[in-house]
Amino acid sequence: MVKLFADTYALVEILKGNTAYEKCSQEELITNEFNIFELAYAMYRDFGRTDSINMLSFLRSRIEVISPEDLDYLEASKTPAMMEDRADRIWSPSCLPVSAIMRHDPE
Repeated sequence: MVKLFADTYALVEILKGNTAYEKCSQEELITNEFNIFELAYAMYRDFGRTDSINMLSFLRSRIEVISPEDLDYLEASKTPAMMEDRADRIWSPSCLPVSAIMRHDPE
């Protein structure tokens, strides 16, 4: 089975049952604690505490959630520096999930 990284937007769409994300939802998903935090904020705002807890619990039982380590922060920080001459530089926090996943599952 293919492992796919699910960012916050993808997690929201999967939980909403968006048919465009149906195929992705059948794959092995991986995300990080930052995406879970963003998702929790949106769910609490829209659904309240009880429903949010239930949805988060369900989600955590279905996907792998990784926590970045110090080395992941350093690796993510060097990516934008390597691209200083490009106009479309990547924001460091966007690099963090990739660094953490590469450490976690390098293949």
